[in-house]
Amino acid sequence: MGHQRTGAGASPDSSSESYPVRTEEDLLAVRHAVRSATQALGFRLVDQTRVVTAASELARNAYIHGGGGTLTLEALRQARGAGLRLTVRDDGPGIPDLEGALTDGFTTGAGLGHGLGGARRLMHDFEVRSAPGKGTVVTAVRWADR
Repeated sequence: MGHQRTGAGASPDSSSESYPVRTEEDLLAVRHAVRSATQALGFRLVDQTRVVTAASELARNAYIHGGGGTLTLEALRQARGAGLRLTVRDDGPGIPDLEGALTDGFTTGAGLGHGLGGARRLMHDFEVRSAPGKGTVVTAVRWADR
């Protein structure tokens, strides 16, 4: 189907699925997968929309700026409730000005400048690892009912 279920590193209280981000069609598939995952985890509609929007921004960045990549969804189940971790990886050129890229209004000319900063605001936890010539990994988590 275009995604792989992975078990490495996942605890019994979590599960993950990975999706390619290489075509426009993949971006649509990612949106549907994220929406489905948030529904299955019991996210309210407004939080579903937040996570889908963040995932769309991150996947589009990997596709456009990173030359493609992978989005992994990991369902989190803990005593404090359910959550969803998004991990978006690419092997692109990296982000030369990470601080700038996280600033509102930053744009490379291809978007509105809401990308990374906007995605960060939509999620509870957000981390970016990037190095010139080594690609970028963004990890973001949103918890339901928090």
